[in-house]
Amino acid sequence: MIDPSAPRPRPRSDPARLPDAPQALSGALSVLQGRMLLQVTPARVGYLLSQLDADRSGLVLCGKDALRKARKLREEGQFTGPLLVDPAAYEVRAASEEEPFPHVSEGFAFDDPLEVSLAEQRAVGVTAPMTPTGYIHAEDSEALKAAVQRVVALDDAEVVFAAPVDVGWLREEDSVRQLIAWLRLVKGPKTIMLGGQMDPLARHARAVDYLRRVIEEVPGAALLRTDLAAFGALATGAVFAAFGAGSRLRHIVAPGEKAKTSKGFSTSPHVLFAELMDFFLGRTLADRFAGAEAPVCGCAACEGLWALDAFASNEGERQARAAAHNVAVLMEWLRTLTAVAPGLTRQTWWHERCRAAVERYPLVNAQVRQPDAFKVPQQLKRWALAAPAAVASGTNGQVRAGHQRRS
Repeated sequence: MIDPSAPRPRPRSDPARLPDAPQALSGALSVLQGRMLLQVTPARVGYLLSQLDADRSGLVLCGKDALRKARKLREEGQFTGPLLVDPAAYEVRAASEEEPFPHVSEGFAFDDPLEVSLAEQRAVGVTAPMTPTGYIHAEDSEALKAAVQRVVALDDAEVVFAAPVDVGWLREEDSVRQLIAWLRLVKGPKTIMLGGQMDPLARHARAVDYLRRVIEEVPGAALLRTDLAAFGALATGAVFAAFGAGSRLRHIVAPGEKAKTSKGFSTSPHVLFAELMDFFLGRTLADRFAGAEAPVCGCAACEGLWALDAFASNEGERQARAAAHNVAVLMEWLRTLTAVAPGLTRQTWWHERCRAAVERYPLVNAQVRQPDAFKVPQQLKRWALAAPAAVASGTNGQVRAGHQRRS
């Protein structure tokens, strides 16, 4: 329900004007500025550490034993880079007006779950602690308001406010304006994480556009537990982002719901097909390229020795190699992104890269002689259509005809 008492957001900026420069992080948080972290379970950290870009990335540990793993990484010197622990309370309980930070641990019921979680994270050496926010259902203004007000009362700019919101918040203008207004009250970084089955940003026609607007208008906005949207967020001006190193860590499933998964998920790993900017099961790639030569990958992990059809099962080292391949490709993209000047140039780079990927689908399908072998994901289509405002508009403020036809 929309809260009529919510703070009023500032007037929407002129779409033809470039967004404000991203808020610079200060103190211990400054090390996170402009990075794309990898969100990963403790058990899979070893698969990707060797491919992580120390200057541009970092880790967000999530799930059981995340605190213990963080302490081990720090104490044994295995990892000295930016490190966050996501308490992921939103996986278990929804936020409410009475309990925006719900009890999910085995501690004493009278302990404050927010204070306990922040103290536990600091004790294991995280770069900054994240709030253990419950899942915020679509338009549950009272839960969002309670969480924001509690964090504001902390008056600690080095606490990262986790905002695990249902993607329904990005469905229409009123809810987006209210989300922006509440998030702007928080002094420190705000990490948006989107909830919804499979691909949340594909659920609503304007979700990508509204996400860009939230990032542009909320100082210190970050995007965590996501997929290729991590690059779109950084291009838009997010202070940092986190890409999920596993399909379930690229979105949130609301507590109480059973996650929907792709067929054959347990039989082969997910593999990033760089040309198409999407993940496919290794078994699927092997089947699609059964009658054609599969691309040989030249990423830092594959080194021209592995083709994309080599991950058809989970046997041997295939899971670890697929994970390393995925991270190596992501790091290559990240290095390219960060080499492009922030602002319009970076936004244009991302937009053109998405458009190029969309245009590759029919070419690859022709190569394997299967017209519908690979289908463009809805989210990629929407990023390809989401041209930067200054590109979509001419100098006189009129929308270019070409973009108008594509929209």
